[in-house]
Amino acid sequence: MKIYKQQKQKGFTIVEIFIALTIGLVLFAGVLSIFVGLSTTTKETSSYGELQENGRFAISVLTADLLRQNFWGDFGGTFGRSNLIAVPAPPANDCIGEGINNSTFPAAVGHFRTLWGQSVIQADPMGCFTDAKINANANLRSELIQIKRSIGEDLLVAPAGNYYLTTTNTTGSIYAGGAGIPALENSRTWRYQHHVYYVREEAVGNEVVPVLMQGRLTNQAMNFAPIIDGIEIIRFSYGIDSTGNGEVNTFVSTDNMTNALWNNANGNRILAVKIFVLARSIARDIKYTNTNTYQLADTFVAVNDNYRRLLFTSTVVLPNSY
Repeated sequence: MKIYKQQKQKGFTIVEIFIALTIGLVLFAGVLSIFVGLSTTTKETSSYGELQENGRFAISVLTADLLRQNFWGDFGGTFGRSNLIAVPAPPANDCIGEGINNSTFPAAVGHFRTLWGQSVIQADPMGCFTDAKINANANLRSELIQIKRSIGEDLLVAPAGNYYLTTTNTTGSIYAGGAGIPALENSRTWRYQHHVYYVREEAVGNEVVPVLMQGRLTNQAMNFAPIIDGIEIIRFSYGIDSTGNGEVNTFVSTDNMTNALWNNANGNRILAVKIFVLARSIARDIKYTNTNTYQLADTFVAVNDNYRRLLFTSTVVLPNSY
């Protein structure tokens, strides 16, 4: 009978096990570090992407409106009550700005301000909204801007619910829709519009989110709706031609604009507008501290919190400046 010798089985020693565990832990830590890094990078990229989208959209909306500010169809020259056959009663919830002729429709006295703005120091600056964001620190204040113009293509009908402007090159009529278009020789018709932009704050969960608001003349009243989240501050500087040479001589911040400048008086004319938009992330990131300083017009905004921000600027030349 053949006898087989039992083979001795060999395993891992305790030292080898500890070495393998150590190598495994090192590899796991490396993989985990890469995962955390990728996750953080993805979060940052997503946040900055959102900031880019919101800021660019805000600039686009404001730019498009400013490019058409003071456009009154075929009418040429300075738009005002003396050039109009008829003007309706003020709309409901009318927005009334500073100056003697600065509501939705032109009055019979003073220069009609089709462009105007101010720093927001109270929640109800124009009598048509009560939720504007206010800040005791002047450097952190946002501004509002109002723009008046006709919009869209020329119309063949003027349905009820909105206001319209029918013009020739020398005269015109503003009226509520639904009663037919006035019979003016060689005239065309556009919808009449008044826009107001400002910033308010909204509670979203545990966050307070700044929102860009737009006021629009709809249903024969000024109505307001949020259009872009994460817009913390909007500011403007106005390019002034003070010599009559058709070129901007200086840019003036909103707080330094005078009645003469708003009214295009004493040889002054607003030819351009610089837009400043500070976009802020919706949610804070406790792993990030923002200690940057941002220049908006002639003011510096310093922060120290956990929100990411991007500053956007644009300069708009006003084609309808009179």
